[in-house]
Amino acid sequence: MSTELTRNFSIIAHIDHGKTTLSDRLLEMTQTVTQRESQDQMLDSMDLERERGITIKSHPVTMEYLAKDGKVYQLNLLDTPGHVDFSYEVSRSLAACEGALLLVDAAQGVEAQTVANVHLANEAKLYVIPVINKIDLPNADLPAVRKQLEDILAIPAEEAIEASAKMGLGIEEILDAVVDRIPPPVEPEDNILRATVFDSVFDAYRGVVSYVRVVSGEVKRGSGIRMMATGKTYQVKEVGVFTPKQTVRDTLKPGDVGYLIANMKTSGEVKIGDTITESQNPAAKPLPGYKDIQPMVFSGIYPVTTDDFEQLKLAMGKLQINDAAFSYQAESSMALGFGFRCGFLGLLHMEIVQERLRREFNMDVISTYPGVVYKVKMTNGEEIEVDNPTYLPEPQLIEEILEPTVRAYIMTPNDYIGEMMKLVAEKRGMLENTETLDANRVLLTCILPLNEILVDFNDRLKSMTRGYGSMDYEHAEYQPGKLVKMDIMIAGESVDAFSVIVHRDKAEYRGRHLAAKLKEVIPQQLFTVAIQATIGGKIIARETITAMRKNVTAKCYGGDISRKRKLLEKQKEGKKKMKAIGKVNIPQDAFIKVLKTGD
Repeated sequence: MSTELTRNFSIIAHIDHGKTTLSDRLLEMTQTVTQRESQDQMLDSMDLERERGITIKSHPVTMEYLAKDGKVYQLNLLDTPGHVDFSYEVSRSLAACEGALLLVDAAQGVEAQTVANVHLANEAKLYVIPVINKIDLPNADLPAVRKQLEDILAIPAEEAIEASAKMGLGIEEILDAVVDRIPPPVEPEDNILRATVFDSVFDAYRGVVSYVRVVSGEVKRGSGIRMMATGKTYQVKEVGVFTPKQTVRDTLKPGDVGYLIANMKTSGEVKIGDTITESQNPAAKPLPGYKDIQPMVFSGIYPVTTDDFEQLKLAMGKLQINDAAFSYQAESSMALGFGFRCGFLGLLHMEIVQERLRREFNMDVISTYPGVVYKVKMTNGEEIEVDNPTYLPEPQLIEEILEPTVRAYIMTPNDYIGEMMKLVAEKRGMLENTETLDANRVLLTCILPLNEILVDFNDRLKSMTRGYGSMDYEHAEYQPGKLVKMDIMIAGESVDAFSVIVHRDKAEYRGRHLAAKLKEVIPQQLFTVAIQATIGGKIIARETITAMRKNVTAKCYGGDISRKRKLLEKQKEGKKKMKAIGKVNIPQDAFIKVLKTGD
């Protein structure tokens, strides 16, 4: 099919504005899936996505549509995630498109993530078609949403298409708009093969499956290809498109979005954003790639049983293939043994990776408290990056510690402004700007330390605003902060797994909280055990675990020596155990209980 009759587009929107439901309707309307095969969330193939009702991975699909002009068009759709942690998935998908459908909920209007996605689409120079979805809702307010489109996003309201993906209203208008308004792919200037890899998955039987968008030239089974990032050459075993299942085709031509399987055995051989070209007649320079994603949140992930270390390493390698933002490197801890220091984009991303390790690879893992990357200026003028409290230099060698901050855009109903400001102040944030969006909503722009919004910020924002608030953030610069390393000492010995970098003002509260938690989970010993939170040798919080009672024969009366001997033997066993340990033996499940609760 010629590039004239091809359209590549994606669907972008805030979480829960109906992207996946709309893609289900488009598949049905174009008869890509029959009524019998159809199911809800057709493109969400992961169990996790179906359970949580969110999209985590982008999913490509090719549809054929008979337009009003009597021609059959090939429409390549990429359904994208809406959550802030997965915005890198969105930017990769947009790079493979010429246009985007922007979905706005008719009842909720323009949300924080809607604004962020429009910026991404504008950066990628895409044509945006606004769609007002969920018009069947009783509280839909179309005039207000049209006004928001013009005021907040500067998109002409008359361009908006009214639709209801659930009821199947306006679907044909959307398809016609895609054909009429979105430009076809650019005609290639030559026939040299250039294709961008925008995603990849690992198949246990076929190796690496690369998702590609062909820009020029064509690729077919048996042709020799070269990956421009690594310079390695391969032979293509299979090419095809998604309908939504993988469907084998003879060739992929310019403008096509599909998949390619070559003889790649390991995850390290394919890099997302790489350019594929012919091995015999290669392109002079690669296509513009994606900017590398820097992980912002770090956490240690350890196998519960140390024998599973190698298995965990393999599982992480496979996960990394189709999740470019996830990074890991081996590390060891005195308390938890061998494991990995992993980098994520945010907390939801971390949760999803752990859940996928459990489900897809059957791994049981413990994760340490999430932290961020600090920049440490040393007294000798050096600057180092620290993502693990264990590697923080001694206080006397540090001149200052800089922490990463984010610029957060919080949309909230007017009634909750005071509470939101209080929350921002509590999290050591600074309000930069307040903007009134319409009669009942405001947009707060504030700078917040990333460390403070890691754990519970989004949950609290949702509960404070009764679910009406939304937040989007982008990374801002590093700023100096009064940060200190807090260690936990148990019976006089420091336990590295519990060390954290905290703000001076919050250290005491965190120390007390952690010490109290440990007192609950560490079993009693034969001697008194002190649990202390310390900063640079100074104790800021303490809890004491009392000793087990020693006088075992106190309740024995009379001369029954065998009874006394039995009790003394039992005590001797206990003493032997104490001598063998010599220090407190912290059971594995104590680490799990403390670290899993996010404390």
